[in-house]
Amino acid sequence: MTRRGISKGKVRYAVVGLGHIAQIAVLPAFKSAGNSELFALVSGDSDKLKKLGKKYRLRHLYSYEDYGRALSNIDAVYLALPNHLHREYAVRAAAAGVHVLCEKPMAVTMEDCQAMIEAARQNHAKLMIAYRLHFEAGNLEAIRVARSGRLGDLRLFTSEFCQQVADGNVRVNEFVAQGGGPVYDMGVYCINAARYLFGAEPTEGTAMAAKDGDQRFGRVEEMTSVVMRFPHERIASFTCSFGAADTSTYALIGTKGVLRADPACEYAMAIKHQLTIGETKSSRTFSKRDQFAAELVYFSDCIVKDKEPEPSGLEGMADVRIIEAIYESARMKRTVHLPELRAKKRADSESSSSSAVAWEATDGAYEAAVSRSRVIY
Repeated sequence: MTRRGISKGKVRYAVVGLGHIAQIAVLPAFKSAGNSELFALVSGDSDKLKKLGKKYRLRHLYSYEDYGRALSNIDAVYLALPNHLHREYAVRAAAAGVHVLCEKPMAVTMEDCQAMIEAARQNHAKLMIAYRLHFEAGNLEAIRVARSGRLGDLRLFTSEFCQQVADGNVRVNEFVAQGGGPVYDMGVYCINAARYLFGAEPTEGTAMAAKDGDQRFGRVEEMTSVVMRFPHERIASFTCSFGAADTSTYALIGTKGVLRADPACEYAMAIKHQLTIGETKSSRTFSKRDQFAAELVYFSDCIVKDKEPEPSGLEGMADVRIIEAIYESARMKRTVHLPELRAKKRADSESSSSSAVAWEATDGAYEAAVSRSRVIY
Protein backbone atom coordinates (compact mmCIF):
# COMPACT_ATOMS: atom_id res chain seq x y z
CA MET A 1 0.00 0.00 0.00
CA THR A 2 0.97 3.65 -0.36
CA ARG A 3 0.79 6.17 2.45
CA ARG A 4 -2.94 6.52 1.82
CA GLY A 5 -5.33 4.54 4.01
CA ILE A 6 -8.32 2.53 2.77
CA SER A 7 -11.69 3.97 3.78
CA LYS A 8 -14.39 1.64 5.16
CA GLY A 9 -12.56 -1.42 3.89
CA LYS A 10 -12.95 -0.28 0.26
CA VAL A 11 -10.43 1.13 -2.18
CA ARG A 12 -11.65 4.54 -3.37
CA TYR A 13 -11.34 5.09 -7.13
CA ALA A 14 -11.52 8.00 -9.50
CA VAL A 15 -12.45 7.05 -13.06
CA VAL A 16 -10.48 9.34 -15.33
CA GLY A 17 -11.99 9.81 -18.77
CA LEU A 18 -15.72 9.32 -19.40
CA GLY A 19 -15.91 7.94 -22.91
CA HIS A 20 -17.77 4.89 -24.17
CA ILE A 21 -15.88 2.15 -22.30
CA ALA A 22 -16.05 4.06 -19.02
CA GLN A 23 -19.80 4.62 -19.27
CA ILE A 24 -20.85 1.24 -20.66
CA ALA A 25 -18.57 -0.99 -18.61
CA VAL A 26 -16.29 0.58 -16.01
CA LEU A 27 -18.70 2.76 -14.02
CA PRO A 28 -21.44 0.08 -13.78
CA ALA A 29 -18.87 -2.51 -12.70
CA PHE A 30 -18.39 -0.91 -9.29
CA LYS A 31 -21.83 -2.17 -8.29
CA SER A 32 -20.47 -5.73 -8.48
CA ALA A 33 -17.04 -4.97 -6.98
CA GLY A 34 -17.61 -5.16 -3.24
CA ASN A 35 -14.12 -4.05 -2.22
CA SER A 36 -14.02 -1.07 -4.60
CA GLU A 37 -15.79 2.29 -4.29
CA LEU A 38 -16.56 4.66 -7.14
CA PHE A 39 -15.59 7.87 -5.37
CA ALA A 40 -14.78 10.47 -8.04
CA LEU A 41 -14.98 11.28 -11.73
CA VAL A 42 -12.48 13.23 -13.82
CA SER A 43 -13.30 14.59 -17.28
CA GLY A 44 -12.77 17.56 -19.55
CA ASP A 45 -16.51 17.61 -20.33
CA SER A 46 -18.47 19.47 -17.66
CA ASP A 47 -21.83 18.23 -18.97
CA LYS A 48 -20.74 14.60 -18.68
CA LEU A 49 -19.45 15.25 -15.18
CA LYS A 50 -22.76 16.70 -14.07
CA LYS A 51 -24.94 14.04 -15.69
CA LEU A 52 -22.83 11.06 -14.62
CA GLY A 53 -22.20 12.55 -11.18
CA LYS A 54 -25.95 12.77 -10.69
CA LYS A 55 -26.52 9.27 -12.06
CA TYR A 56 -23.98 7.71 -9.67
CA ARG A 57 -24.68 10.13 -6.80
CA LEU A 58 -21.13 11.42 -6.64
CA ARG A 59 -20.01 14.71 -5.12
CA HIS A 60 -16.35 14.52 -6.13
CA LEU A 61 -16.29 15.73 -9.73
CA TYR A 62 -13.11 17.14 -11.25
CA SER A 63 -11.94 18.66 -14.51
CA TYR A 64 -8.61 17.56 -15.96
CA GLU A 65 -7.15 20.81 -14.65
CA ASP A 66 -8.16 19.71 -11.14
CA TYR A 67 -6.65 16.23 -11.46
CA GLY A 68 -4.13 16.95 -8.73
CA ARG A 69 -6.92 17.83 -6.32
CA ALA A 70 -8.73 14.60 -7.22
CA LEU A 71 -5.61 12.59 -6.43
CA SER A 72 -5.54 13.93 -2.89
CA ASN A 73 -8.89 12.29 -2.12
CA ILE A 74 -8.59 8.78 -3.54
CA ASP A 75 -6.62 5.53 -3.31
CA ALA A 76 -6.59 4.50 -6.97
CA VAL A 77 -7.41 5.65 -10.49
CA TYR A 78 -8.94 3.79 -13.39
CA LEU A 79 -7.51 5.46 -16.50
CA ALA A 80 -9.95 5.30 -19.44
CA LEU A 81 -8.30 8.12 -21.37
CA PRO A 82 -7.11 8.34 -24.98
CA ASN A 83 -3.95 6.28 -25.33
CA HIS A 84 -1.50 9.17 -25.62
CA LEU A 85 -2.58 10.51 -22.21
CA HIS A 86 -1.94 7.30 -20.28
CA ARG A 87 1.66 8.12 -19.44
CA GLU A 88 1.01 11.62 -18.08
CA TYR A 89 -1.94 10.67 -15.90
CA ALA A 90 -0.38 7.43 -14.64
CA VAL A 91 2.91 9.11 -13.70
CA ARG A 92 1.09 11.94 -11.92
CA ALA A 93 -1.06 9.49 -9.99
CA ALA A 94 1.91 7.36 -8.94
CA ALA A 95 3.84 10.47 -7.86
CA ALA A 96 0.90 11.30 -5.57
CA GLY A 97 1.00 7.81 -4.04
CA VAL A 98 -2.14 6.71 -5.92
CA HIS A 99 -2.41 3.22 -7.43
CA VAL A 100 -3.03 2.94 -11.19
CA LEU A 101 -5.31 0.61 -13.14
CA CYS A 102 -4.76 1.64 -16.77
CA GLU A 103 -6.74 0.66 -19.84
CA LYS A 104 -4.89 -1.10 -22.62
CA PRO A 105 -2.90 -0.47 -24.63
CA MET A 106 -0.70 0.62 -21.75
CA ALA A 107 0.71 3.58 -23.72
CA VAL A 108 1.89 4.56 -27.19
CA THR A 109 5.61 3.79 -26.90
CA MET A 110 7.93 1.59 -24.87
CA GLU A 111 9.50 4.77 -23.50
CA ASP A 112 6.09 5.78 -22.14
CA CYS A 113 5.61 2.34 -20.60
CA GLN A 114 9.01 2.44 -18.93
CA ALA A 115 8.25 5.87 -17.45
CA MET A 116 5.00 4.53 -15.99
CA ILE A 117 6.69 1.46 -14.52
CA GLU A 118 9.46 3.54 -13.00
CA ALA A 119 7.05 6.08 -11.50
CA ALA A 120 5.07 3.29 -9.84
CA ARG A 121 8.26 1.65 -8.54
CA GLN A 122 9.73 4.84 -7.12
CA ASN A 123 6.52 5.77 -5.33
CA HIS A 124 5.52 2.27 -4.16
CA ALA A 125 2.27 2.45 -6.14
CA LYS A 126 0.62 -0.57 -7.75
CA LEU A 127 0.35 -0.54 -11.54
CA MET A 128 -1.91 -2.91 -13.45
CA ILE A 129 -3.00 -2.92 -17.08
CA ALA A 130 -6.70 -3.58 -17.65
CA TYR A 131 -6.59 -6.70 -19.80
CA ARG A 132 -10.18 -7.65 -19.01
CA LEU A 133 -9.95 -10.94 -20.90
CA HIS A 134 -7.37 -12.18 -18.41
CA PHE A 135 -10.34 -12.46 -16.04
CA GLU A 136 -12.62 -14.26 -18.52
CA ALA A 137 -13.42 -17.94 -17.96
CA GLY A 138 -13.20 -18.76 -21.67
CA ASN A 139 -9.68 -17.41 -21.93
CA LEU A 140 -8.62 -19.23 -18.79
CA GLU A 141 -9.90 -22.46 -20.33
CA ALA A 142 -8.07 -21.74 -23.60
CA ILE A 143 -4.82 -21.37 -21.65
CA ARG A 144 -5.47 -24.70 -19.89
CA VAL A 145 -6.12 -26.44 -23.21
CA ALA A 146 -2.99 -24.92 -24.74
CA ARG A 147 -0.86 -26.06 -21.77
CA SER A 148 -2.46 -29.51 -21.52
CA GLY A 149 -0.95 -30.99 -24.67
CA ARG A 150 -4.35 -32.07 -25.99
CA LEU A 151 -3.79 -30.10 -29.19
CA GLY A 152 -0.38 -31.71 -29.67
CA ASP A 153 2.54 -29.49 -30.60
CA LEU A 154 1.16 -25.98 -31.02
CA ARG A 155 1.91 -24.76 -34.55
CA LEU A 156 -0.14 -21.69 -35.44
CA PHE A 157 -2.48 -19.02 -34.14
CA THR A 158 -4.83 -17.00 -36.36
CA SER A 159 -7.24 -14.22 -35.44
CA GLU A 160 -9.59 -11.63 -36.93
CA PHE A 161 -10.91 -8.68 -34.93
CA CYS A 162 -12.98 -6.15 -36.86
CA GLN A 163 -15.65 -3.51 -36.42
CA GLN A 164 -17.14 -0.54 -38.23
CA VAL A 165 -15.96 2.61 -36.46
CA ALA A 166 -18.05 5.75 -36.82
CA ASP A 167 -16.52 8.82 -38.45
CA GLY A 168 -15.27 11.16 -35.73
CA ASN A 169 -14.64 8.43 -33.17
CA VAL A 170 -11.50 9.06 -31.09
CA ARG A 171 -10.05 5.80 -32.46
CA VAL A 172 -9.77 7.37 -35.92
CA ASN A 173 -9.41 11.00 -34.84
CA GLU A 174 -6.03 10.41 -33.21
CA PHE A 175 -2.99 9.81 -35.43
CA VAL A 176 -1.14 6.53 -35.06
CA ALA A 177 1.67 8.47 -33.35
CA GLN A 178 -0.84 9.25 -30.59
CA GLY A 179 -2.16 5.71 -30.29
CA GLY A 180 -4.95 5.84 -32.85
CA GLY A 181 -5.72 3.07 -35.33
CA PRO A 182 -6.87 -0.55 -35.20
CA VAL A 183 -3.61 -2.13 -33.99
CA TYR A 184 -3.51 -0.12 -30.74
CA ASP A 185 -7.26 -0.55 -30.22
CA MET A 186 -7.97 -4.11 -31.40
CA GLY A 187 -4.73 -5.70 -32.54
CA VAL A 188 -3.47 -5.59 -28.96
CA TYR A 189 -6.03 -8.30 -28.11
CA CYS A 190 -4.70 -10.57 -30.88
CA ILE A 191 -1.07 -9.95 -29.90
CA ASN A 192 -1.77 -10.64 -26.24
CA ALA A 193 -3.74 -13.81 -27.01
CA ALA A 194 -0.95 -15.21 -29.20
CA ARG A 195 1.59 -14.52 -26.46
CA TYR A 196 -0.38 -16.15 -23.64
CA LEU A 197 -1.52 -19.15 -25.69
CA PHE A 198 1.99 -19.86 -27.01
CA GLY A 199 3.47 -18.92 -23.64
CA ALA A 200 6.28 -17.06 -25.37
CA GLU A 201 7.40 -13.79 -26.96
CA PRO A 202 7.66 -13.31 -30.75
CA THR A 203 11.09 -12.97 -32.34
CA GLU A 204 10.10 -11.12 -35.53
CA GLY A 205 7.09 -9.63 -37.27
CA THR A 206 5.90 -8.53 -40.69
CA ALA A 207 2.93 -6.22 -41.26
CA MET A 208 0.93 -4.75 -44.11
CA ALA A 209 -1.58 -1.89 -43.77
CA ALA A 210 -4.37 -0.87 -46.16
CA LYS A 211 -7.18 1.65 -46.64
CA ASP A 212 -9.61 2.22 -49.49
CA GLY A 213 -10.03 6.01 -49.49
CA ASP A 214 -12.88 6.11 -46.94
CA GLN A 215 -12.85 9.57 -45.32
CA ARG A 216 -12.83 7.96 -41.86
CA PHE A 217 -9.27 6.84 -42.37
CA GLY A 218 -7.47 10.09 -43.07
CA ARG A 219 -5.28 9.78 -39.96
CA VAL A 220 -5.07 6.01 -39.48
CA GLU A 221 -5.09 2.89 -41.60
CA GLU A 222 -8.35 1.00 -42.15
CA MET A 223 -6.80 -2.38 -41.43
CA THR A 224 -3.52 -4.11 -40.72
CA SER A 225 -2.47 -7.72 -41.20
CA VAL A 226 0.43 -9.14 -39.20
CA VAL A 227 2.53 -12.31 -39.18
CA MET A 228 4.71 -13.02 -36.13
CA ARG A 229 7.31 -15.75 -35.69
CA PHE A 230 7.55 -17.36 -32.24
CA PRO A 231 10.16 -19.73 -30.77
CA HIS A 232 9.94 -23.41 -31.85
CA GLU A 233 9.04 -22.22 -35.37
CA ARG A 234 5.48 -21.27 -34.47
CA ILE A 235 3.56 -18.67 -36.46
CA ALA A 236 0.83 -16.26 -35.34
CA SER A 237 -1.14 -14.12 -37.77
CA PHE A 238 -4.00 -11.69 -37.37
CA THR A 239 -5.94 -8.94 -39.11
CA CYS A 240 -7.63 -6.07 -37.31
CA SER A 241 -9.92 -3.60 -39.07
CA PHE A 242 -12.01 -0.50 -38.39
CA GLY A 243 -13.87 -0.89 -41.69
CA ALA A 244 -15.23 -4.45 -41.74
CA ALA A 245 -18.20 -6.30 -40.28
CA ASP A 246 -18.06 -7.14 -36.57
CA THR A 247 -15.82 -10.14 -36.10
CA SER A 248 -13.99 -11.45 -33.04
CA THR A 249 -12.38 -14.85 -33.52
CA TYR A 250 -9.20 -16.82 -33.03
CA ALA A 251 -7.98 -20.34 -33.68
CA LEU A 252 -5.13 -22.18 -31.97
CA ILE A 253 -3.99 -25.09 -34.12
CA GLY A 254 -1.72 -27.91 -33.06
CA THR A 255 -0.57 -31.21 -34.56
CA LYS A 256 -3.50 -33.10 -32.99
CA GLY A 257 -6.33 -30.61 -32.67
CA VAL A 258 -7.84 -27.15 -33.02
CA LEU A 259 -9.38 -24.75 -30.54
CA ARG A 260 -11.61 -22.07 -32.09
CA ALA A 261 -13.12 -19.15 -30.17
CA ASP A 262 -16.02 -17.26 -31.79
CA PRO A 263 -16.78 -14.76 -30.39
CA ALA A 264 -13.44 -14.49 -28.62
CA CYS A 265 -13.02 -10.95 -27.29
CA GLU A 266 -16.48 -9.71 -26.29
CA TYR A 267 -17.65 -8.38 -22.94
CA ALA A 268 -21.35 -7.95 -23.78
CA MET A 269 -22.02 -11.55 -24.85
CA ALA A 270 -20.97 -15.11 -24.14
CA ILE A 271 -17.59 -16.47 -25.28
CA LYS A 272 -17.90 -19.67 -27.33
CA HIS A 273 -15.36 -22.43 -27.97
CA GLN A 274 -15.26 -25.32 -30.43
CA LEU A 275 -12.61 -27.93 -29.68
CA THR A 276 -11.65 -30.55 -32.29
CA ILE A 277 -9.32 -33.39 -31.29
CA GLY A 278 -8.94 -35.84 -34.14
CA GLU A 279 -12.48 -36.84 -35.11
CA THR A 280 -14.02 -35.68 -31.83
CA LYS A 281 -15.69 -32.29 -31.66
CA SER A 282 -17.10 -30.50 -28.64
CA SER A 283 -18.52 -27.05 -27.97
CA ARG A 284 -18.67 -24.96 -24.84
CA THR A 285 -20.26 -21.61 -24.00
CA PHE A 286 -18.90 -19.38 -21.25
CA SER A 287 -21.66 -17.19 -19.86
CA LYS A 288 -21.36 -13.44 -20.09
CA ARG A 289 -19.69 -12.08 -16.99
CA ASP A 290 -18.57 -8.72 -15.70
CA GLN A 291 -14.91 -8.75 -16.67
CA PHE A 292 -14.47 -5.17 -15.44
CA ALA A 293 -15.75 -5.93 -11.95
CA ALA A 294 -13.32 -8.85 -11.82
CA GLU A 295 -10.44 -6.51 -12.62
CA LEU A 296 -11.51 -4.06 -9.93
CA VAL A 297 -11.93 -6.73 -7.25
CA TYR A 298 -8.57 -8.29 -8.05
CA PHE A 299 -6.67 -4.99 -8.20
CA SER A 300 -8.23 -3.73 -4.98
CA ASP A 301 -7.31 -7.00 -3.29
CA CYS A 302 -3.71 -6.51 -4.43
CA ILE A 303 -3.72 -3.02 -2.93
CA VAL A 304 -5.19 -4.08 0.39
CA LYS A 305 -2.95 -7.14 0.72
CA ASP A 306 0.13 -5.46 -0.76
CA LYS A 307 0.51 -7.96 -3.61
CA GLU A 308 2.01 -7.27 -7.02
CA PRO A 309 -0.79 -7.34 -9.60
CA GLU A 310 -0.84 -9.11 -12.93
CA PRO A 311 -1.18 -8.11 -15.75
CA SER A 312 1.68 -5.82 -14.75
CA GLY A 313 3.31 -2.90 -16.48
CA LEU A 314 5.81 -5.34 -17.97
CA GLU A 315 2.95 -7.25 -19.58
CA GLY A 316 1.59 -4.03 -21.06
CA MET A 317 5.02 -2.99 -22.32
CA ALA A 318 5.53 -6.39 -23.99
CA ASP A 319 2.54 -5.71 -26.26
CA VAL A 320 3.44 -2.08 -26.96
CA ARG A 321 6.92 -3.23 -28.00
CA ILE A 322 5.31 -5.46 -30.63
CA ILE A 323 2.90 -2.74 -31.80
CA GLU A 324 5.81 -0.39 -32.41
CA ALA A 325 7.51 -3.10 -34.47
CA ILE A 326 4.32 -3.72 -36.46
CA TYR A 327 4.06 -0.10 -37.53
CA GLU A 328 7.76 0.00 -38.36
CA SER A 329 7.35 -3.09 -40.53
CA ALA A 330 4.33 -1.64 -42.36
CA ARG A 331 6.12 1.66 -42.91
CA MET A 332 9.45 0.17 -44.04
CA LYS A 333 7.85 -2.77 -45.90
CA ARG A 334 10.17 -5.30 -44.31
CA THR A 335 10.35 -7.84 -41.49
CA VAL A 336 11.34 -6.37 -38.14
CA HIS A 337 13.36 -8.47 -35.69
CA LEU A 338 12.41 -8.28 -32.01
CA PRO A 339 15.26 -8.61 -29.51
CA GLU A 340 14.59 -10.68 -26.42
CA LEU A 341 12.45 -8.91 -23.84
CA ARG A 342 14.84 -9.29 -20.93
CA ALA A 343 12.69 -7.46 -18.40
CA LYS A 344 9.93 -10.06 -18.58
CA LYS A 345 10.48 -13.75 -17.86
CA ARG A 346 9.37 -15.79 -20.83
CA ALA A 347 6.99 -18.64 -20.04
CA ASP A 348 7.75 -22.07 -21.46
CA SER A 349 5.57 -25.06 -22.28
CA GLU A 350 6.07 -26.63 -18.86
CA SER A 351 5.27 -23.69 -16.63
CA SER A 352 2.62 -20.99 -16.37
CA SER A 353 3.64 -17.35 -16.26
CA SER A 354 2.84 -15.26 -13.21
CA SER A 355 0.03 -13.69 -15.21
CA ALA A 356 -1.60 -17.05 -15.84
CA VAL A 357 -1.48 -17.83 -12.13
CA ALA A 358 -3.15 -14.50 -11.37
CA TRP A 359 -5.83 -15.11 -13.99
CA GLU A 360 -6.64 -18.53 -12.57
CA ALA A 361 -6.99 -17.06 -9.09
CA THR A 362 -9.93 -14.98 -10.29
CA ASP A 363 -11.68 -17.65 -12.34
CA GLY A 364 -15.30 -18.28 -11.44
CA ALA A 365 -15.51 -15.57 -8.79
CA TYR A 366 -17.50 -12.85 -10.50
CA GLU A 367 -20.74 -13.51 -12.38
CA ALA A 368 -22.52 -10.13 -12.63
CA ALA A 369 -23.97 -9.10 -15.98
CA VAL A 370 -22.50 -6.27 -18.03
CA SER A 371 -24.70 -3.16 -17.93
CA ARG A 372 -26.02 -1.67 -21.15
CA SER A 373 -26.27 1.86 -19.81
CA ARG A 374 -26.85 4.70 -22.28
CA VAL A 375 -23.69 6.62 -23.18
CA ILE A 376 -23.76 10.36 -22.44
CA TYR A 377 -22.26 12.49 -25.22
